[in-house]
Amino acid sequence: MSAASCFLTENQFLCSICLEVFTDPVAIPCGHNFCKTCITEHWDFNVQCQCPNCQKVFNTRPELQVNTLISEIAAQFRQPAQQSASRSSSEQKLSNLKEVPCDICTGTKLKAVKSCLVCLVSYCETHLEPHLTISSLKRHQLADSVENLEGRMCTKHDKLLELFCKTDQMCVCMLCTISDHKTHDVVPLKEGYEGKKAELEDEIQEMIQKRQEKVEEIKNSVELSKDDADREIADGVQVLTTLKESVERSQAELTDTIKEKQKKTEKQAEGFLTELEQEISDLRKRSTEVEQLSQSEDYLHLLQSLLSLNTASLTKDWTEVSVHPLYAGTVSRVLAPLEEMLSEQIKKMFGVELKRVQQYTVDVTLDPDTAYTKLILSDDGKQVKSGNDWKFLPDNPKRFDTCPNVLAKQSFPSGRFYYEVQVKGKTDWFLGVARESINRKGSITPSPQIGFWLICLRNENEYKACAGPAVPLSLRCQPEKVGVFVDYEEGLVSFYDVDAAFLIYTFTGCSFMEKLYPLFCPLGDNSGKNSAPLIISPVKHTE
Repeated sequence: MSAASCFLTENQFLCSICLEVFTDPVAIPCGHNFCKTCITEHWDFNVQCQCPNCQKVFNTRPELQVNTLISEIAAQFRQPAQQSASRSSSEQKLSNLKEVPCDICTGTKLKAVKSCLVCLVSYCETHLEPHLTISSLKRHQLADSVENLEGRMCTKHDKLLELFCKTDQMCVCMLCTISDHKTHDVVPLKEGYEGKKAELEDEIQEMIQKRQEKVEEIKNSVELSKDDADREIADGVQVLTTLKESVERSQAELTDTIKEKQKKTEKQAEGFLTELEQEISDLRKRSTEVEQLSQSEDYLHLLQSLLSLNTASLTKDWTEVSVHPLYAGTVSRVLAPLEEMLSEQIKKMFGVELKRVQQYTVDVTLDPDTAYTKLILSDDGKQVKSGNDWKFLPDNPKRFDTCPNVLAKQSFPSGRFYYEVQVKGKTDWFLGVARESINRKGSITPSPQIGFWLICLRNENEYKACAGPAVPLSLRCQPEKVGVFVDYEEGLVSFYDVDAAFLIYTFTGCSFMEKLYPLFCPLGDNSGKNSAPLIISPVKHTE
């Protein structure tokens, strides 16, 4: 080594990326040096041009020029290393990751430089000497020092694992190929590694692609959700603005109407008061006349005069006369159109809501393995009604043995779903969803507490939500088709009168932890009054 470099150490000429002595060293604007290939590959992999040491970012990619002085000095450090080892640079880096101690050294163990795959021992340079000089040991297979040499040997044949069985996906020795793996697809380790590496890379790329697609899907969902939210706000604001304007108009109309009628009442009262005051004045005059006559002693004249002073001609009968407020019932008359308009707006809002949930329509069919033995299911799994005869069916754990219920084949562990059921002509039924682990044996009183979210019709016109205790429902008309919507993550189950576009009832704040199944209960035949089936109907999206 030249005198100029005697005061320098090899560590000063190591690339911080590959940890090797510089090859074609280049300097970047921040002053740090790297192998030209290392920094080029590093920048090719990263979007930004950034120094791996100080993390400084360069707006434009620097032009790289080899530093000839550093290159010449680095070459002097690199020559002894090239002469002392025959391993490739990649193998050297791998072996340097963790030092393997010599198995022969006593006391302080030196670093092993080779491992014998026959002796299964790792040797330092001193103890390796016999394997390099003794003819019998020269035939042993040496490899770079590695740990766990036993793991590189076939446990059955005690031979080196140097092949890969693609059939059984395991490393084997040469003897394995003529015994247990004789007919298998066996390749050298390198080919096996390259094949597995290619498979893994393909798998990783596929997983990356799927996740990128999921990222786009989620982003699109967020955008769609934002659009839905904007539409929801716009619709809600429009309805509430219309209601507000209607209320304000109704308030003004109510005020003006009552004030106008009050004026009429006051005017009528003023007329009565004027007339009464006139009669009082006339009566007082008559009283004066009577008083003046009383001073005479001619009683005949007095009597005749009194008969002529008849007060009936001066007054009228006020017995039935009174002043009544003219605005009675005005509030009701003013509010009636407002109530009608409010009902229309609510129906409109529910119609928009129903249209929105119908986009989550799913195909639902009945599961005969869960059906109560008296139930009759259609061949297409879309209808169920109650029969009178028992059917001899296997009593499996999924089947209801007492309650006339049947579940759908489809289950829903997450997300949103919607379906519609025709209930026309029935006097009794239950509809809704149930969790997978519900009790299906014996008598059941459904409620959310035990995993049922149902509404029902009993006795032709008694609608209830099975909320534990039951909640009576007041409906303007009997629904002929009921829509069921579930939002698993939001924790709600809603029921709609499809034809009236009206919300019947919603269970909120539900905590779903299991799969949910649509549940159908047509109840008993009731001497033919309840013989109509429950029919899972195709959804006709509302306009």
